[in-house]
Amino acid sequence: MTTSVMKIEIPNAEKVKVTDDTLSVDLSDGRTFSVPLGWFPRLAHATKKERNNWRLIGKGQGIHWPDIDEDISIEGLLAGRPSGESQKSFKKWLAQRSGHKKK
Repeated sequence: MTTSVMKIEIPNAEKVKVTDDTLSVDLSDGRTFSVPLGWFPRLAHATKKERNNWRLIGKGQGIHWPDIDEDISIEGLLAGRPSGESQKSFKKWLAQRSGHKKK
């Protein structure tokens, strides 16, 4: 049995917009893709200023938010993958943001 492998080209991100409930990305192929902000807890808990401070990485294959140390790949978004961060890691990050250190 022979199987063929089809290579899928992942479009690049060109523009990013984050609202109170949605992450939207304009792609190089003309589509705009949106996912619930709840998929990315760091973005959901970020300030508007932090959400708007993003840059494209890997020639548009990913998005980086330096203020909250968040990286999201376009491939992951298109595949429907929410944040893979563990609850333990997220809770530690959230505690550090609020100035409370958990033991």
